[in-house]
Amino acid sequence: MAHDQQQLRDFLIRACHDLRTPLRAVRTNSELLLRDPERRTGPEFEQILGFLVNGAKSADFLVDGLANYALSLRVQPAALPVSTTVLFNGAVAKLAPEIRSTAAEITHEELPRISCDPDRVMQLFENLLRNAIQQRGDSAPHIHVSAGEEAGEWIFSVHDNGRGIESESLERIFRPFERLSRDHPGSGLGLAICREIVAGHGGRIWAESVVGSGSTFHFTLPL
Repeated sequence: MAHDQQQLRDFLIRACHDLRTPLRAVRTNSELLLRDPERRTGPEFEQILGFLVNGAKSADFLVDGLANYALSLRVQPAALPVSTTVLFNGAVAKLAPEIRSTAAEITHEELPRISCDPDRVMQLFENLLRNAIQQRGDSAPHIHVSAGEEAGEWIFSVHDNGRGIESESLERIFRPFERLSRDHPGSGLGLAICREIVAGHGGRIWAESVVGSGSTFHFTLPL
């Protein structure tokens, strides 16, 4: 219990820190415009406005991430099996703008029907696919999803051709607020949400990677 409380305290402290930073940027630049009317015109105004917009976007991403993280802690398995192909296709549809803008190719093998929380598993697919798109290398993303039965569980695999991950970071990436790159907007909670969703279903999640040759994220769900 004490360990769980310490983890919760650490999480809240980090969340407050990450949210306070963009909010301070919005406040500082807003006060600058209010105090100095001469800054409200010309190129300096456009720069300050850019700081305001970026700060608001960062805060919005973090609030959205925190809400999704909270939802990931409330897994409610379905009473009847659902098609993970349908859930996968739903995730792909949500990512349509990113897929088009990066010319990503996403393929999949036959995926099983399982008893699960459909909303959370769709979110799981969405986060893993988005992560693969964001961590792309020089060429267009190619992402392949497969699943196989082994030892009383389904093992799903999401393989990409991205930049890859250093071996020492393969466990760290599933912690809240851990980000390998600041090149893309986000809350740093995407993979932590994946871990909570999988754990809520009684499964495991891990990653394998070779720098420069892509990564494969595996997760298990019970039969």
